Amino acid sequence: QLQASGGGLVQPGGSLRLSCTASGFSFNGYAVGWFRQAPGKGREAVSCINSSGGRRFYAASVKGRFTVSRENAEDTVYLQMNSLKPEDTAVYYCARFPGSNPITSTWATPVQYDFWGRGTQVTVSS
Repeated sequence: QLQASGGGLVQPGGSLRLSCTASGFSFNGYAVGWFRQAPGKGREAVSCINSSGGRRFYAASVKGRFTVSRENAEDTVYLQMNSLKPEDTAVYYCARFPGSNPITSTWATPVQYDFWGRGTQVTVSS
């Protein structure tokens, strides 16, 4: 199972760091993606990091504000979110990509991922 954590209520311009941990299996050797879903909207890709951490993908809406990273020794993937906006409000999910190196045409597609965790709510509001 995967578990995303670290969400909460933050004011516009604030920061949060989300964590994604796995139980029952290891992230090592797999890419991990972050997605979000706002009420009434579909699941949107946010970011993805390959297995080594050397390649990262970002949605245009978060590029320059969010940073994905991983600590393979701890089997944890992080999403640092800065300069948060009200439109970032959503439930955030992490998911395992069944491979080590997704490509540009696949990383943002939810059906490409094989394991999903419970999400964590992020609310950006004053």
